[in-house]
Amino acid sequence: MSDLFSPFTLRGVTLKNRIGVSPMCMYSCRDDGVPTDWHMQHLVSRSVGGAGLVITEASAVVPEGRITPADVGIWNDAQMAAHARIVAAVNATGSVAGIQIAHAGRKASRAAPWVHGPAVPSWTTMAPSAEAFEGFAVPQAMTEADITTTITAFAEAAKRSVKAGYRFIEIHGAHGYLGHQFCSPISNRRNDSWGGDFEGRTRFVREMAAAVRAVIPNDIVLALRISHTDWVEGGWTTEESIELARRVKALGVDLIDVSSGGLDAGQKIVLGPGYQVPGAEAVKQGADIPVAAVGLITEPAQAQAILAEGKADLVLLARVLLREPYWPLRAAVELGRAPVLAIPPQYERGWNTLAKLEMDKAVAAPMHAL
Repeated sequence: MSDLFSPFTLRGVTLKNRIGVSPMCMYSCRDDGVPTDWHMQHLVSRSVGGAGLVITEASAVVPEGRITPADVGIWNDAQMAAHARIVAAVNATGSVAGIQIAHAGRKASRAAPWVHGPAVPSWTTMAPSAEAFEGFAVPQAMTEADITTTITAFAEAAKRSVKAGYRFIEIHGAHGYLGHQFCSPISNRRNDSWGGDFEGRTRFVREMAAAVRAVIPNDIVLALRISHTDWVEGGWTTEESIELARRVKALGVDLIDVSSGGLDAGQKIVLGPGYQVPGAEAVKQGADIPVAAVGLITEPAQAQAILAEGKADLVLLARVLLREPYWPLRAAVELGRAPVLAIPPQYERGWNTLAKLEMDKAVAAPMHAL
């Protein structure tokens, strides 16, 4: 039985527990894609909070692949250097730093969510087909040269990620962004070898995964985030997700991060606690591959049950960690696993002297400025 606080090893990487920080865009760059002090404090706060894996937000592999002008990038060496500083700080807390590499496709060139509307100035977007997401600009259909250039950009971004120190690399193929756009028949209307049937529509993601795996060391984890269903009739399905997971597993993908939706404004999602976990379980069982579960996982007992019942191998938390960066510490207390967590000695008195909790401070190293 998997425990929320048991170690988890993939390739040469061991997480101290099964709790991960899901990649969440902060929209806080200065139009250059360089991570800032905001990203540093945001990510390190969650690693100090006890998460075993901390994944940096969707980092664009090319400038035109950004969702907004304020997105993080990993397409040049200046960005790589800023990432390296964050990686060192996260790793110093005992967590593993991960990165999600991404291209927004037809959902690019937008303003921050709290502003709405297109980016100013905007740029031309690209997608498998000239099919717009509702309310967005019509994208240019990608040529074969565009496709191969983009796959190369993912591989180059992966190489920079390795140089920055990341040991967990996730390809973003979910939420209606470029990889997902190729997979879904709703957004991919191509009639060449990059569209049509399942084989054609999944070719981009499969070749992208193979290209990334080929340029990163064997001991680094490669994950793929997918939307297991579009929640729209005639769209991408859970059964197709299972088959895609089988295919990319053979190409060297180690874990499938299973989310859903985001491709079509007509999606009909029934929200509820753990509403996406059945998709994770289906992919895990159907493809025989480790999976991460996401989606309104908010309570420690709920997260523990997902793992104990074999529905997932890892839980990735998002909004609850925006509200409560120290959720893993609370979970350890509530589940009776407090002794397994290492509290930095600078913080120990907040968890032991005042709260009368038995934390194992002996295994925690002091944190120092980098």
